[in-house]
Amino acid sequence: MASPISAQLPEVHIDDKYVLDEGRIFVTGIQALVRLPMLQHARDKLAGLQTAGFISGYRGSPLGALDQQLRRAEEFLDPHDITFLPGVNEDLAATSLWGTQQAELGGEGRYDGVFGMWYGKGPGVDRSGDALRHANLAGTSPNGGVLALLGDDHACESSTTANQSEYAMVDAMIPVLNPAGVQDILDYGLYGWALSRFSGCWTALKCVHDTVEATASVHVSPARARPIFPQNYSLPPGGLHIRWPDTPQQQEQRLHELKLPAALAFARANALDSLVMDAPDAKFGIITTGKSYLDVRAALAELGIDVAEAKRLGMRLYKVAMPWPLEPQGVREFCRGLRHVVVVEEKRGLIEEQLKNILYGDTHRPQIVGKRDENGDWLFPSAGRLGAAEIALAVGKRLLAATGDVALRDRLLQLRQVTNSVERDPPPALRTPYFC
Repeated sequence: MASPISAQLPEVHIDDKYVLDEGRIFVTGIQALVRLPMLQHARDKLAGLQTAGFISGYRGSPLGALDQQLRRAEEFLDPHDITFLPGVNEDLAATSLWGTQQAELGGEGRYDGVFGMWYGKGPGVDRSGDALRHANLAGTSPNGGVLALLGDDHACESSTTANQSEYAMVDAMIPVLNPAGVQDILDYGLYGWALSRFSGCWTALKCVHDTVEATASVHVSPARARPIFPQNYSLPPGGLHIRWPDTPQQQEQRLHELKLPAALAFARANALDSLVMDAPDAKFGIITTGKSYLDVRAALAELGIDVAEAKRLGMRLYKVAMPWPLEPQGVREFCRGLRHVVVVEEKRGLIEEQLKNILYGDTHRPQIVGKRDENGDWLFPSAGRLGAAEIALAVGKRLLAATGDVALRDRLLQLRQVTNSVERDPPPALRTPYFC
């Protein structure tokens, strides 16, 4: 007879991460990226679409193990009509993804559409700029779409330079989604393909060490993400997608005037950016994205601030899913009534400047700080790594100045003492890196 405890435990298999239709699975971020196209194919099948998937790219940390995991999972990918073909280099891989969106142009394609996934390390993003730009200008197919995985090494742990790919995407005018954890990888990935199909743009998914090499128990289901195509957005004659014949001038006009506004409309309709903490009469707000969101939550925990405490202190927290282009309506609503806004981003700031431009001319605009403080000094430096303790001290100091709360003052004082003590103590051992 089974004990009461064992009777409550579900049956678990090592292949659940790739075969379980619905429920909780235990995966790394890399394995979540492998499972992602399977979920997309299952979603299309439920929608009555006969689609196929194509994956290509060139490995490099933090996506160095992606091709290995894709090879190991081929028996699970094949039933979903997903083909994995590594690129000789990142450029050729991006060009082949561009080709998948042309498969149905002449009406001879075998499928209703081909959804694609490209991957590359930060320097590979740089060298593929020409292919990425041309492919995004040309556009995606209505039942295809392309997700570009940006493998960024912020701390230069296994690279020759620290890299950050968002600005390359801004230059190519490719919308960027920035997941904070493994669950976000699955959710944002599905929304990313839907955004690509609706807007005709490629969609980038930022992948850093802290997300893709993390491990988590996540919920998986083809119906978990429910993308909504905006009903109040009228598509122009001919739509937004790839077509032939097409001229460079027409592609430019379509991307600037139609496709990017469509991406913003999609983000707004699907509430991709979310209000995590709120207070009725809030005067202090924090805006963050991706890995920095988890650092901010850890920083707030160090300060003893949970949802209830944030409400008592009059504080809001806003999690941005799509840092570029920044959806304006959501941030305007977030900033309404606030006096102080702190933007927390790792590496170079992307949200901060957009936020200031969106609120320019607003007579009730809050004071906004981010990379630099009110005096022009560094607050969250763009070089190196940004950690929870650093964020806690900076946010705590400003929140204390805004509220004068005694309990917060005591917690901030304790945190400073602990931080100073840790900085004085030498590390017990030094490890010399010897292998990349």
